[in-house]
Amino acid sequence: MNRPRCAPGLAALAVASSFLCFLSPPGAESAGVFTIINRCKTTIWPAATPGDSFGGGGFALRPGQSAVFKAPAGGWSGRIWGRTGCSFDASGNGTCATGSCGTSLRCGASGATPVSLAEFTLASDRDFYDVSLVDGFNLPVTVRPVNGRGGNCSAAGCDGDLRQTCPPELAVRAGDAVVACRSACDVFDTDQYCCRGKFGSQPTCPPTPYSKRFKDACPTAYSYAYDDASSLFTCSGADYIITFCASSRYAR
Repeated sequence: MNRPRCAPGLAALAVASSFLCFLSPPGAESAGVFTIINRCKTTIWPAATPGDSFGGGGFALRPGQSAVFKAPAGGWSGRIWGRTGCSFDASGNGTCATGSCGTSLRCGASGATPVSLAEFTLASDRDFYDVSLVDGFNLPVTVRPVNGRGGNCSAAGCDGDLRQTCPPELAVRAGDAVVACRSACDVFDTDQYCCRGKFGSQPTCPPTPYSKRFKDACPTAYSYAYDDASSLFTCSGADYIITFCASSRYAR
């Protein structure tokens, strides 16, 4: 059986020691090539939903490893995130410290919060993409478009590590380590922090001290629900590189 070609140009951009390849069914036209890179010092378990074209929705990436995928023909709207502290058996059953989607390696639903989310809506004329911390933070993640045109084809995301500066009241701990940082909405569940009720519009839901702290650490990521102006990006005809722990100083 012939070995499939896996977007060698993007694989080279990954600058990783090895890469995996998961391709769409034969004959499917790609709406974009996605390269997912792990530059963290530990294994992570990326997940995607809908995930049929992304390794079935979940897979492991060792440090320095990357995986290349083709998005499905006709457009795709979904999210990609990283799971940490996972342990799966040979059947793909197990648990994760953060980002789990139940007990399965391959996710069919969104991950448990708090989690850093890379979100995409791909269409024939224009793509929308962002990194959202509205549901909290568990890993640094950035999105970089390649060979795109038009719109605002800029890098998005969070290259800072909010686990290191998370307020104690938002911190999720495993032993002595902070493994994730919850959102203020998740912790306090008030209309003000969750932008609902009388705070359910952009004029009535300004940034809070907590979301400002997220924004200071991650200027091109969503820090709260109405943070569109500096957090939502558009591009046409692009491929995308999603990197976890892009900065070596946060690669733990």
